[in-house]
Amino acid sequence: MQSSELLRLAGIVFGSVTFIVVGDTSGKLLTANGVDPFVVAWSRFGLAALIMLPFSGLAVKELKGFLDWRVLVRSALIAGGISCILTALKTEPIPNVFGAFFVGPIVSYILAILFLGETPSRSRSLLLAVGFIGVLMVVKPGFGASTGMFFALAAGTFYGSYLAMTRTVAGSYRPRFLLISQLIIGSIILTPFGLSSPMPVLNLNLSVLIALSALGSAIGNYLIVVANRKAEASLIAPLVYSQLISATVAGVLVFGDWPDMYSLMGLGLILISGFGSMVVKMRTF
Repeated sequence: MQSSELLRLAGIVFGSVTFIVVGDTSGKLLTANGVDPFVVAWSRFGLAALIMLPFSGLAVKELKGFLDWRVLVRSALIAGGISCILTALKTEPIPNVFGAFFVGPIVSYILAILFLGETPSRSRSLLLAVGFIGVLMVVKPGFGASTGMFFALAAGTFYGSYLAMTRTVAGSYRPRFLLISQLIIGSIILTPFGLSSPMPVLNLNLSVLIALSALGSAIGNYLIVVANRKAEASLIAPLVYSQLISATVAGVLVFGDWPDMYSLMGLGLILISGFGSMVVKMRTF
């Protein structure tokens, strides 16, 4: 991969995580209006599946792919991750939630090395360790860490596993198939939780937020699949850190959430880790 290709890849990943932040910002607004996080997650998957199905190009011969254990596990991981992050966003500021969430790329990097045979790099491993220190500064384990932050960590663990699993299936299925499969399977998994939760009384504002939540997440995860077809999971992982920029901007502009000093320092370390990893990769070309 040439440096220009890496920059294009970085653009795809940044676009994907920005769409995801739009979806999660809409989700936080929904939970702030009293909508249960599981209802938000269920509507996100279900509505996105209905919208994207006509554009998925799904063929009868591809239906057997829904029984592939890798496709099933991947879909369950993203459903769990989105449910956890929406639960965390209900009580926590967006920048802090995404700071804790960024244990995900570390999980993805480790899994890619252990199970996908990707080669570790000493410099990138060191930078990811710096990022992990940043995550600890945001989460503050043992120093007033809230339940919401633990849900954010769980979301990051789910998402990191999802990224690694995406890498295992990206070469076997079309990106649009992987998107529609995770949407359909995810909506099926979340149906019991959604039906058992209180249903909101819909109005125009809530309907728009539900649509933005669904489309932002769907487009973002589709672009992640496209990126995984172009590069190793261990390279995609640090690029996902750019999500912190979008998350911090959204937190400030939409909710007026400013991180405290320790969280801000942690977010800074996480950004240094992510962009430092990209610089290291570019120097290897």
